Amino acid sequence: MKHLFTSESITNGHPDKVCDQISDGILDALLAQDPYSRSACEVIAEPGAVHIMGEITTKADIDPVAIARDVIKSIGYTKPEYGFDDTAKITCSIHEQSGDIAMGVNSSYADPTTLGAGDQGMMFGYASSDGDECMPLAATLSRRLTMGLRDARVSGELPYLRPDGKSQITIEYDGKTPRRIDAVVVSAQHDPDIALEDLRNDIKEHIIKKLLPADMLDADTKYFINPTGRFVLGGPAADTGLTGRKIIADTYGGYAHHGGGAFSGKDPTKVDRTASLQLRQIAKTIVSAGIASECELQAAYAIGVADPVSLYVTTYGTGKIDEEKLTKWVLDNFDLRPSGMIEHLNLRRPIFRDSASFGAFGRQDVLFPWEEVDSALVESLKKLI
Repeated sequence: MKHLFTSESITNGHPDKVCDQISDGILDALLAQDPYSRSACEVIAEPGAVHIMGEITTKADIDPVAIARDVIKSIGYTKPEYGFDDTAKITCSIHEQSGDIAMGVNSSYADPTTLGAGDQGMMFGYASSDGDECMPLAATLSRRLTMGLRDARVSGELPYLRPDGKSQITIEYDGKTPRRIDAVVVSAQHDPDIALEDLRNDIKEHIIKKLLPADMLDADTKYFINPTGRFVLGGPAADTGLTGRKIIADTYGGYAHHGGGAFSGKDPTKVDRTASLQLRQIAKTIVSAGIASECELQAAYAIGVADPVSLYVTTYGTGKIDEEKLTKWVLDNFDLRPSGMIEHLNLRRPIFRDSASFGAFGRQDVLFPWEEVDSALVESLKKLI
């Protein structure tokens, strides 16, 4: 049965992504000095101003304001005419993690020798065989376009581009098989003196046709490039940004489930982040082993309890082995307690800022530990068939 599915991506200059990168820039600085830092750092960005807030407990000595300015500058907001740049007014209001929360994290309810989960909630991990990235194709292709906008701006290929931008890809599926690209949407912030026709032609030729698979574009593919006709004012100058507001673009483009918890600004004791990363690695391992063409896992946690209260594994009918057996394999080979996941993925280090823009999963420009697949585990899975 044919159907359409759409995913969205945003550039690193999108106002919400500005905030995510500042939150994770601060987290990385904390972990670089004190790997056991606790952080739940939130950021708001608006025209000419940034507000940093949240709970941080650490031995590190950092300057959050300087970090925020460095992030803003590195993104490309360096000119006053953008309405938001690295000279923005920055306020900072940070306090320590609640003692009640810390007590539950420092030692587990059932095992005082290990960390408890930093909160309750459910997390998901997903992988599919749509491409080498083991990601839903619409998510992969929409991200390819926003990274292309960033690269064309930074390299000077399209010098009139500004940091903000979005893309959207609609894939036509026949059952589970992606057949063609039905629609492409690109909105790119730009200098005021570029003609709309020139911008649309440039983006179609230098971004879309260059980066999307030619065999999936056809005469019926629809293109919407800066459909409002003007996108000069962008970033936090146009829309207030907030940490954690682009959780679908950060993960699987809406193709898989999401538990609702954001990633950015959260240290590894927060299972919203750590369990999602670990479950992604497990799902990718299962798909890479050829056990299934699609796999999703859900784990749920209670605050202060180390072991997940539930684990669910599904292959949506594509699995070559029984899902009960697959669930047992997961539990036998992965420690899903917070301390186990942190150690396995080596998360007490500054690796998170890169994941705060262009998605945390399926990246080929950065090799994150949760994207690595252990060949020994792949072989152990194949023996179960």
